Amino acid sequence: MNLKTLHLTAVVSLIALILLSIAWEMWLAPIQPGGSWLILKALPLLLLCNGILRRRRYAHQVASLVSLLYLMEGVLRALSDRGISQGLARVETLLALTLFVSVVFYARKTGRDQVTGNR
Repeated sequence: MNLKTLHLTAVVSLIALILLSIAWEMWLAPIQPGGSWLILKALPLLLLCNGILRRRRYAHQVASLVSLLYLMEGVLRALSDRGISQGLARVETLLALTLFVSVVFYARKTGRDQVTGNR
């Protein structure tokens, strides 16, 4: 995969994960009616947006660690929740895994390119 594809995949999966987190906790399947404080789980992803959009390698490295938290939540809730929440958890798992893979390979490729002098 080339850098452009990895970057686009990272951006799309990051934005989709942010939108899913907000919609899940506000409207689709909140823990309590009217939404819950769990909407704040989108905050770490929002903080990463600027760096990811600007193609900062460090932001991609941090995103690889943060995405594991969402992957873990998605797997746990997919196994424990029922109904719409279980389906949303499966989508979260897929998006978090996609984000993880894309940012890891982006950071790896840009690090190697910097060492060898290629761009």
